[in-house]
Amino acid sequence: MIDFTNSAYVKMKPVNPSAVIGDIQPLLINGEEIIGAYKAMRDYCVFTNKRVIAVNVQGMTGKKKDFTSLPYSKVSAYSIETAGVFDLDSELEMYFSGLGKVKFEFSGQSNIVQIGQVISSYIL
Repeated sequence: MIDFTNSAYVKMKPVNPSAVIGDIQPLLINGEEIIGAYKAMRDYCVFTNKRVIAVNVQGMTGKKKDFTSLPYSKVSAYSIETAGVFDLDSELEMYFSGLGKVKFEFSGQSNIVQIGQVISSYIL
């Protein structure tokens, strides 16, 4: 889903977290809560109060999945761009120590400000 070496991005739309909770629930730790889920085609990202979980759905049937955990504790800086009147997309760029920049682009309405607040509470 995310090409970390080329800082590629995928436009994602908000989805109900209940649509992905079956896959994500076993990965969550005590006290970890889902803030939002965003999907692009088959792949998706889940933002929790501790990290971003990027899920790359693979294969013809989609049963094989690659889960990448991006903890907020490794974020050294981030940038958000909210949607405007003519540009309806919002963006999130996160800079991870040892990994580099990861960029997410969201289409439609998303609560990018809330995600930014959660990230700030862990890196500031």
